[in-house]
Amino acid sequence: MRDNEDSAGVKDGTRSGLLPLAKLKRWQWWLLVSFNICFLIIGQIVAVLLGRFYYDHGGNSKWMATLVQTIGFPILLIPYILFPSSKESTNTSTTAYSLPIIFLIYLVVGVLIAGDNMLYSVGLLYLSASTYSLICATQLAFNAVFSYFLNSQKFTALIFNSVVVLSLSASLLAVNDDSDKPAGVTNGKYALGFVATLGASALYALLLSLMQLTFQKVIKKETFSVVLELQIYTSFIATCVSTIGLFASGEWKTLGGEMDGFSKGGLAYVMTLAWTAVAWQVCSVGVVGLIFVVSSLFSNVISTLSLALTPLAAVAVFHDKMNGVKIIAMLLGFWGFCTYIYQNYLDDVEDKRKQTDANGAVLSEASTPLLLE
Repeated sequence: MRDNEDSAGVKDGTRSGLLPLAKLKRWQWWLLVSFNICFLIIGQIVAVLLGRFYYDHGGNSKWMATLVQTIGFPILLIPYILFPSSKESTNTSTTAYSLPIIFLIYLVVGVLIAGDNMLYSVGLLYLSASTYSLICATQLAFNAVFSYFLNSQKFTALIFNSVVVLSLSASLLAVNDDSDKPAGVTNGKYALGFVATLGASALYALLLSLMQLTFQKVIKKETFSVVLELQIYTSFIATCVSTIGLFASGEWKTLGGEMDGFSKGGLAYVMTLAWTAVAWQVCSVGVVGLIFVVSSLFSNVISTLSLALTPLAAVAVFHDKMNGVKIIAMLLGFWGFCTYIYQNYLDDVEDKRKQTDANGAVLSEASTPLLLE
């Protein structure tokens, strides 16, 4: 119950931290939400497709594929500078822990993000874009489990249904005949890609829960600037770790030959990596925007929806095969997504009802002395 109260406090602080947001009309608020949804969905789909394009045409550096996922973080400085939080929010907000503790949290989260990105890179190397995306959609099931233990989220029948259905979806892909696996990928590497992607999805869900816990227990606020700061600092640390990995592994020595051997040419090689980095940061802007304007849970749900849509884009761009197993897995993914959304809709309705009842009780208590007089 205390966690729910803390969460409510964070939301109140968020709304008071950005006065222009509170002044928006309903249609303006929905327009802002729609823009952020487009940023997230388009950015994530384009980034995944470009990542597969990099591997398909001669790219082979897992550390480079990991690095481009965060190296574009300076782009986030643009909204950070253009949309600062109000001075009132900055002056009145306090944190429960010292700056060294917060720095340590950012450091740990940044290292975990680098590891998570490496797992995603390994998965995309050995899987088709459609299979990769469908497995990534299981992050919603992992998020439900971690939120139950770390964020005191209720584990209802609908949430349980979502976890089971998404797990079945991943299981179907595990036993699929993998006829669409990339050229030259053995069964062992295909299995490695599956396990790496599943592990990355679990780690990403854990990171989301840890970030929410950090906002609730440590930072004690969730203004737009603070959310961006978390994204920028952790991305910087993840970029440093990925750069160290690139040089320590010796993969940097192969980049020149990789660019020369890229089937689409050296310029296309550079542009592929550059636009992949940009696409991931466009996705990040959408993620941060939805976290602030709506909630972190809604941001994760839209991210999962994007992953469910990516196989359709992969079929159109790369002509990935959509056999019966994959279609059933995608439908199960949508089913799990819808039940998760419906449960959170019910939770939102219940929270609004409790808030209305509480406000009514306060007004009733306030009017009682007047009646007695």
